[in-house]
Amino acid sequence: MSDGDAATAFAPGHVTGFFSVERTESPERTGSRGAGVTLSAGVTTRVEPAEETRVRLNGREVDVGSVVGVLDALDATAEVTAETPLPLGAGFGVSGAMALGTALAANRAVDAGHSENDLVTVAHAAEVEAGTGLGDVVAQARGGVPIRVEPGAPAHGRLDGVPDAGRVEYVSFGGLSTSEVIGGDTAALSAAGEDALASLREHPTLPRFMRLSREFSREASLPTATWRRPSTRSRTRRRGGDGDARADGVRARHGPLRRGLRPRGVSGAPAGATLDP
Repeated sequence: MSDGDAATAFAPGHVTGFFSVERTESPERTGSRGAGVTLSAGVTTRVEPAEETRVRLNGREVDVGSVVGVLDALDATAEVTAETPLPLGAGFGVSGAMALGTALAANRAVDAGHSENDLVTVAHAAEVEAGTGLGDVVAQARGGVPIRVEPGAPAHGRLDGVPDAGRVEYVSFGGLSTSEVIGGDTAALSAAGEDALASLREHPTLPRFMRLSREFSREASLPTATWRRPSTRSRTRRRGGDGDARADGVRARHGPLRRGLRPRGVSGAPAGATLDP
């Protein structure tokens, strides 16, 4: 199907703090438990029906399996053009955001007539089958600081969230392949993720989320040599005059910054993915 007008959607970036892996024979039921933060910076995806499918990211033609999977599921061929300021291949959920944005925009562009949950399911399954993520899509659809209580697409998974928001500063030291992290032996990683999830659900705050995320990365042996250094700090600025201190900023920096590297600041995304009017 290629008839229709172009449509555009935005999906926030998503950084997972900790997770555990749940695999089944069904991509809709497969996923992860854990928690992360969605970002006001994300991916804007434009879908225009065409005779052949082509995908571009930041002006370059790319092969994104999750996007192709979404279009196949919707029986659509299209020119997909995505733009993002986020680092690529560094755990910011760009492939998931592209899949979700493509699902939302293509649904309108080809008048596919699916519901929001249907489209999240299509994008989640495509991401799982492409091997590029397990929990980004459902988190990006929700927004905020999502807690993935049970894995899978909307009909199977269950979400909660940390009732707070803040400014996030980040530095990327390079790529880390998601497929390599989730494709191998994940037993130790999942055990650490389950412990972190239980602790966060007992007291769901941003400071605890940040602390648990650091502990998870060490226990799961995820840190690289670049930022596994003695000088590690995480700071959450607090303010409030009525006794209910709330986190209004989150700053995480692992080790001293190399010369020329400066943290980028974004706000948390209060809402999930949206379709342009």
